[in-house]
Amino acid sequence: MRAKTAQDRLLIELIDPVAESLGLAIVRVRLMGGTLRQRLQVMAERPSDHDISVEECARLSRAMSEVLDAADPISGEYLLEVSSPGIDRPLTRTIDFDLFEGFEARLEADRMVEGRKRFKGVLAGLDTDDAGQPLVAIDLDGETDTALIPFDWLVDAKLVMSDALIKRGAELRAQRGEPEDDELPDSAPEDRTTNTKTPSEDKA
Repeated sequence: MRAKTAQDRLLIELIDPVAESLGLAIVRVRLMGGTLRQRLQVMAERPSDHDISVEECARLSRAMSEVLDAADPISGEYLLEVSSPGIDRPLTRTIDFDLFEGFEARLEADRMVEGRKRFKGVLAGLDTDDAGQPLVAIDLDGETDTALIPFDWLVDAKLVMSDALIKRGAELRAQRGEPEDDELPDSAPEDRTTNTKTPSEDKA
């Protein structure tokens, strides 16, 4: 789920090594179309504490721009955005479901699982099927059952904003010695750096 399309997967192949060289990990890549220009949205974090600073976003943006300029994988003009995953972050890797066990999430599968495709409840970690493939466990809202959804069947997964999630974010900021700021949550625009790329300028 880090990538949605073949183009996204190609971009991840290009920028994964760039992020790793800076001690970062790519959480998600989305190339989205627009009427005037495309938008390349990249979410990244430090593997150690699953956060990222504004300065690290800027460094990653500059480093990725060099690689993307050289490879030229995107036709036309585009806007590059690099950000943290945010407090109500997408869950794109198996490790995310262990990391955020006990928090509320919404999941969507690409096929029916026990008569439904959409699920909301509390994450209950990971399991495996008989073939050793990962299964995402979720305690469904208002039900006693725990649904087991093959990770490979998921097309979307995201944490639900909650008091517990906000408290976790505040505790992490306190551990890092960062000041409290109620007006700027982890997913605020100030945590994002953007660059505009115009092929005609790059090739001039």
